[in-house]
Amino acid sequence: MDSIYKIAAHCRSDIGLRRKRNEDICAVCTKFQYFLVADGIGGALAGDIASSLFLDAVSETLTFTGKITPEESCEKIKTCFQNANKRIQQHVSENPAHKGMGCTAELLIICDDEFILGHIGDSRTYSFCNNILERLTEDHTLIREQLNLGIISEQQAKMSAFNNILLRAVGVEPQVEFDIHRGKIAPGTLFVLCTDGLYNMVPEHEMLPVLKYHAPLALKTEMLIGMANNAGGADNITVTLVEVAGK
Repeated sequence: MDSIYKIAAHCRSDIGLRRKRNEDICAVCTKFQYFLVADGIGGALAGDIASSLFLDAVSETLTFTGKITPEESCEKIKTCFQNANKRIQQHVSENPAHKGMGCTAELLIICDDEFILGHIGDSRTYSFCNNILERLTEDHTLIREQLNLGIISEQQAKMSAFNNILLRAVGVEPQVEFDIHRGKIAPGTLFVLCTDGLYNMVPEHEMLPVLKYHAPLALKTEMLIGMANNAGGADNITVTLVEVAGK
C-alpha cells in the first residue's frame, strides 16, 4: 500500500479495572497501511475470539504485492468485513455455546492522499486536525437511532438503560452491514480509533489536550488509557493512533 505521506502509528489495548478478560484487539501495519480496533461482544465470553477472527481476516486480506488504488482499497475493506463475518458465523455453527458472539470494528486504510474507513458498531474513529476533533463515525446503537428519530433527547439518552444495545456488529447476522467512509487527508491529521472503553470514560473535550500535546504516539496512547482508568476503567480500553506527517 502506498501513501504520498509519512505515516506513524501506535496502538495498545488495556483490560481496564473491572473486567476479568480483555475482548478488545488492535493492530497497526505500516507496511500495508492498515490500522484497526475491534471490540468483542457476547457469546459466553467468546468476544475475544470474535475480535481475533476479525484481525485474522484483515491480516490475510490486506497482504499483497504491488500498488492498489483507493477504489481497490474500498473493495478490500468490504472483503475484510465479509470474510470476518463468515468466519465468526462458521465458528458459532461449530461451537453453539458461543451463539451471539461478534465484534464492533474500525478498519482504516491510508492510500495515496486518501483515507478509507470501515466502521460497524459503537467503536469510533475521530480525525484531529488544526486543533479540531471530528468524529467520522456514527454509533450503530439503539440510543443513536432513537436520537436521530427524535424519540428521545440527549439528556434522556444519557439516563437510558439501553445505552449498550447494538444494532450492528460483525458476525451476529448471516449478512453484515457496515459503513465505509472515504476522504482526502490533510497533512498533520491524527486519526484516533478507539473502543467505547475510552470515550465512555473520557469525554471528547478531555481528549483534546492529549491530542494537542507534542509527544510520541506511544505516550499519547498511554495517557488516554490512563485517563480512562483514572475515571473508573469500567471496560476494556483500546486506542490506535495514526499520524499523517508531511511528504
